[in-house]
Order: sequence, then structure tokens, then C-alpha cells
Amino acid sequence: MTDRASYLNHSASGRTIFPKGPVFTLDNFSSKDFIVKDFIESLTESAQTGSRRSNQGTTPSAQFDPKPLIRSFEQAARRLNELSEDLEGKENELTTAVRRAEANHTNNVEQLGRKLNQTIESFNKLDTSLSERGDKWGGNMAVETGKKLEDLDRQRKRAMDAHFLIECWDEVSNRGEITLLENLRRSATGEGIIRLPTSPANCCGSVKGKREINSREVIEKFIETLENDMLKLFDDFYRRQNFEEMKNCAIILQDFNGGASVQAAFVNQHQFFIDRTNLITEEIAVDQETWMRLSDPDGELPGIEPGLQSLIDEVKVVIQEESAIIKRAFPFPEQVLGKFIQRVFQQSIQQRLELVLEKADSESTLAYLRSLQAARGYLNVLVEDLKAHGLLDHPETASSQTSHLLDQQLEELFTPYFGGSATSTKKSPTSLSYTSPFFSNSTFSTPVAKKNPKHTSPPSATAAKNFSPPPKMSPTQRRMLLSVAGIKDSKTQQNGEIELTETDGRLSVPYAQRMLKWLAEGVRRGLELSGGNETPKDVLALHTLLLTNMGERYIELALDAAAEAASAAESSKREPDLSYLAHLRTAVSCMHLMQSCINTLLIPLASTSLTIRRDMEKSRRAAIARGEDTINNIEQATVDAVLNWVGRCLGGQQRTDFRPRPEQETDAMNRPQTQTCADIIRFLGAGPSGFQGLAEQSLDGANLKVLLSEVAVAYAVTYRHFRKWQVSEVGGVVLARDMSRYVDLLRGWKLGEEFTVGLEVLTELASLFVLKPEALKERIKGGSGAAGEASGLRGVRKEEIRPYLLRREDYDSVGMVSLLSSL
Repeated sequence: MTDRASYLNHSASGRTIFPKGPVFTLDNFSSKDFIVKDFIESLTESAQTGSRRSNQGTTPSAQFDPKPLIRSFEQAARRLNELSEDLEGKENELTTAVRRAEANHTNNVEQLGRKLNQTIESFNKLDTSLSERGDKWGGNMAVETGKKLEDLDRQRKRAMDAHFLIECWDEVSNRGEITLLENLRRSATGEGIIRLPTSPANCCGSVKGKREINSREVIEKFIETLENDMLKLFDDFYRRQNFEEMKNCAIILQDFNGGASVQAAFVNQHQFFIDRTNLITEEIAVDQETWMRLSDPDGELPGIEPGLQSLIDEVKVVIQEESAIIKRAFPFPEQVLGKFIQRVFQQSIQQRLELVLEKADSESTLAYLRSLQAARGYLNVLVEDLKAHGLLDHPETASSQTSHLLDQQLEELFTPYFGGSATSTKKSPTSLSYTSPFFSNSTFSTPVAKKNPKHTSPPSATAAKNFSPPPKMSPTQRRMLLSVAGIKDSKTQQNGEIELTETDGRLSVPYAQRMLKWLAEGVRRGLELSGGNETPKDVLALHTLLLTNMGERYIELALDAAAEAASAAESSKREPDLSYLAHLRTAVSCMHLMQSCINTLLIPLASTSLTIRRDMEKSRRAAIARGEDTINNIEQATVDAVLNWVGRCLGGQQRTDFRPRPEQETDAMNRPQTQTCADIIRFLGAGPSGFQGLAEQSLDGANLKVLLSEVAVAYAVTYRHFRKWQVSEVGGVVLARDMSRYVDLLRGWKLGEEFTVGLEVLTELASLFVLKPEALKERIKGGSGAAGEASGLRGVRKEEIRPYLLRREDYDSVGMVSLLSSL
């Protein structure tokens, strides 16, 4: 903002009635902070200040006097007019000067144009003149003259080199000295440096006679000195970042000895290798918690080891920076870059990688595999980043030669670990086979103390009881093994044996899902490490391991245990334990998960090999068929066990149940059913331990219906059981109650309309013991058909009724005799 004081100038020596006009110049208006509003306010303020001074002592109601303002603005206007006239004069002067400069410029351009046209015209005349004289004196003559001059120059240089070489040879062969060469070396001129490498070698090849050995030694020593000087000079230029002189030295040494020494000096003495010598072999800085995560098949991958990651990150930066230097400092950059990359991969990265993998292998096999996978993945990213950067071809992508070199170094780096294929990745499921007590019996041989030796072994309990960690195992591997298996250290006894409960060996869908997750990780690792070369074979190996560990040693082992329990229940003299049925659904679910995994994950990966894919499908079908056959055998044994036990229960029916003594009749009428009926209903019912409840837990759909139907049909024919007992009038009521309970039980199984109709037979049979002879006779006659074969009792033929009527206590009464005679 313009300083208002610059617009005002009041008299300091005396005061006048009217204020003095403002004083300002062009500089006040050329300032960037000039604002018109502030300028006007400054003029107004000066006039108002004078007015206030002139009005001192007057009353506040005095009228406003505009004259001071008018005078201030008039004076400002006059001053502005003066400044405007000055500005206009300067503008006219500048305009006149510009016009003169433009006129001069136009004249200069015209003169230069005329001169250019004259030059072109002269050149055309000369060209035409030469062309008219023919080839002998034309343009070709100039070219031939230039070639001859070049040939003469080369001959002159060869002659000078030959003369110098002869002098050097004479000096070396006759006097054994190299004074000329030393002088040339000390001169350090560009021409002298270029002449030096060839001269000693030629002298050495020309020396003959008695002094041949001594002269050769002198020359070889000079060559060595010369080479060291050149290498030192190259290093000095490198430290000063003088790439042009570095390239000159590299060219000289390339012509001198193929450039091997300068390449070795550049690569071997690089600061990166000097700084990383101790860091590469430093101790692995990974805490035990990280190794536990690496060894935990359920844990997330913690990533690459920090020291190796830091090294790879630095390698990326160094190679990118040095590629730019190599491109400027060497006439053969790809050769030098190749040696530098080889040194980085084969020394720095390989040493650190070996250290990391050795430490990981000492912790657990899974930690080793995961470390190998993480390192391979991180190095893949490094190679792709270097290709994208371009290195010598930056900012374009790397050339095919450089890309091939990077791929080759990466493959050679991991060849010792899996021989060019994913062989080592096949350890993945195998290494995990000891992370669960359900995978393998043969893996663990040390006996384990049982918590309760008398308990009934659940499915897969055999494997769980035989569980014991292998003797050679790291502490990390043992802790992770127990953690994955769900076994706490508190269960580990002092002698190393594991104390297990009944639930430790049961099938579990979450455990099956964990196994498949481990397998999926192994498949992914195999694909990453193998590169797809041997994928069908690798997948076949993983498929076999899955069927062996999860199919045979987990699912089939549990089904075999259930089959043993079913067989024991079938021949049991006590009430059979059908709890094994509850594991069938889990086994079916596990089989379904395994089959789905094979169909969706493994078999598609083997699609490129028809033979391997056919073998995998064949073995999968065989494994599923074995499981289904075992389940069918378990169900059939269960049906037999149920019917056997029901038969035993019915065989224990008391004679007095349906013919109670007079003193027992009141108690019999008050009971809802007999004890035999109660035991059968409880055994077959929907309770937690009942046959119906366990069957519904183990099966569903058609499989459940078939199992219940077989038991129900076989159980329905047990109505012949009631032919054995003499039934009194009160006993008939008891029998009808038992029969009603049986019918209600079977109806609760919901086996369909046809089976429901068949249950009516049991109800009708109960009426044979309850109805009076006259009512029973009418009941039987009321349902006779035209053929007279069917009675009024639905589903019961007349010839089948007589054995039941003979079991009535009043069978010899007049009414019953008449009824029996009519049948």
C-alpha cells in the first residue's frame, strides 16, 4: 500500500489558512502497492486536517466547508496533468527509438538474405562447373582425394609406430632397457597412452637371442606396471566421476588384454561388496515368535527375513545406479553389467540366502519351505523390477540379453534347493503329517499313557493314542506340533508321553478344512517354485499324499474304528453303544471336502497330462468307494445290532406283564407301559443316545430314510412276539398300551404313507386282546370281503388271527369257542 506521507507535504515553519497541495512523482504511481482508493483518501485527509485546524474554536454545528477539498483536488489534478505530459513525451521518444531499431533490423535482414543468396548461387555454379567437367574432375575426385589423404595419414602413423617399435626393440634387445617406453608412459598424453599397450607386446614377441629371457622379463614387468597404472588411473577417474576418461582407459585395456583386468577391478573393488562383506554373514535377527509363526501351518506368512530383504532392496538400487555408470564408462557395458550381476547374485545374495535357510531348517521343515518361498517371491519381484527399469536401456525395458541373464541368475540361485523342479515342495504335506495326531500312525511310535484305559475308543482314537512326537525335533517344532494338534503342555507327562482324552481322536470338519488349507498352501508353493515345468507330476504327488494322509489315515481310519465299534455292538450282550453313528456325518462331510478339493484344485492342474489325470481320477474314485462301502457296512451292522438288542429286550418280557396277579392288577393299570417297552422306546427313541437321535445326527435325506426303514420293517414283524404270552383281561389293556407306544415311536420316524398304513396292523392286533368276544366277532365279520379272505382287521388275514386269540385267558369261554370255530 502506498505510504500516505509521500502524498502530503505540510509547512514545518509556519501554518497557513489553506493546506499546501500534495507533492508526488511518477514513482508513486509505478509502485506495485499503489491503490487509487488510498490515494484519494490521502488527498481528502490532508484537506480535512486543514479544515479542522481552521475550525478550531468554532461550535460543533459549523457547516462543512468544501473549499479546502476543492483546492486539494485542483492542485492534484494540475500535478497529474503535468505528470501525464511528461509521460507522453517519454513515450513518444521511446516509440521513435523503436521505429529506428526496427528499420535497422529490416535492413540487416535484407543484407544477410542477399549474402546468403549470393553464397548459394556461388555454390551452385561451382557444383555445376565440377559436374560439367566429368567424373575425372567432378565430385568423385574430391572423394577420392579425401580417401587418399586418409590412407596417407594411416600409412604415416604406421610408419611412425614402426619406427618407434624398432627403436624400442633395439633398446630392449641390445641394451636391455625400456627408456623410450618409460618416457612415453610418463608423458601420459592421450596418443602416448594409446600407443603404449601394443608396443611392449610387439617388442616382447620380437626379442631373440641370448638376452631373450632377460628382455622378456623386463618387458613383462613393464607391462604389469603399465596395466597397474592404467587401473589406478581408471580408479581415480571413477572416484572423480569422470566417465569419459574412464571409458578411454577401458578402451585401452580392452585392446591390451581383453578388458578382464578393468572389469575385475570395477566389480571386485566395488564399495557395495566391501560394505556388505560382514553384513552378509551376520546373525539372523529374527525373534522366536517369528519362527513360531513360520512353523505354524495355520498362521499367516510373516514374509522374508529382514536382513535378506534389506540386502535385496539395496541390490536393486545399486544395480540400477551402477548400470548408468557402466553404460557411460565402458565400451562393452553388457559384458561388465553381466559380471556385476553375477557377483551380486552368486556371492552376496547366495551367502545370505544360505544362512537364512539353514536357520529356518533348524527350526522346522515348514519354516524352511516358507522361507524358501518368500525368498523366491521377493527375488522374482527384484528381477521383474530390474527388467522394467531397463538398466542399460533405461528408460526402456531391459534387452533380451539382460533379461535372460537375470532369469538365469535367479534359477541358478535356487537350483541347489530343488534341482530345477519343485521336488522339495513335496515335503509340504509330508512335513505337516506330524502336525496332527490323526494323520499318521507310523510317524509316532512312542506309547502314550491313556487317561481312562476302560473307556470306549472313539473314531481315530487309535491314531491319537499312538501319538508321540518324533525323537529328533527342534523345540520350536515340538511346541508348534502340540499347538496345532490341540494338545497343551499340561498333558505332556515327565517321560514325554502325551495324555489324551476321548475327544482328541474324533473326526472334525474344521480339522479337515485345516488340512486342505495346508494342502492349498503346498500347491501354491509348488507352483511358485517349480515354474510349471513339472506341475502334473507334482500335483500327482500331492494328490497321493492327500489320499494317504487325509483319506486313509484320517477318514478311513475313523470309519474303520466306527466299523469295529458297530461290529462289537452287533455281538454285544449288553445294550450296544451307538455313539459311533454320530461320526458318520462328519466322515461324509470330510470325504465331500476332500473330493471337492481334488476335483476343483488338483485335477485341473494335471489337465496337461491325460495319463496322470486319469490315474488321479481312478485313485479318487477308489478312495471314495472304499469310504462309502465302509459306511454301508457300518449301517448294516447297526441295523443288526439294533434288532438283536430289541430281540433281547423282548425276550426278557415278564410273564406277569400281560397276566398280572390279582394284587398286581391295580399297579399294572396305572403304569403307562411295561418295563420292556420302556427300555425299547428309550433305546430306539430320539434322545441323545437313542437310535433315532444318533441316526438323524449321522445321516440325512435318503440315507437316513433307508436306515430307519430297515430297522422299522424288521421291527414291525416282531408282533409275533405277542403270540408267546397268555393275556388276561387287564393284561390286554397293558399290551394295547405297549403296542400304542411302539406305533407312536415308528410314526415319529416319518417314513412315508405306505409305512404308516402298515403300522395299523399293530393297532389292530392289540384290539384282539381288548375287545369282548361278541364285539370282536362283529368286528371280524364286518370287514369280510366277497371272497371272504380279509377280515375286518385291516391287513390281518383270518388264519393269522387264531394264534393271537388262543393266547387270551378266556379262550375257552363259550363266546371265544364260538368265535374260534367260525374262523
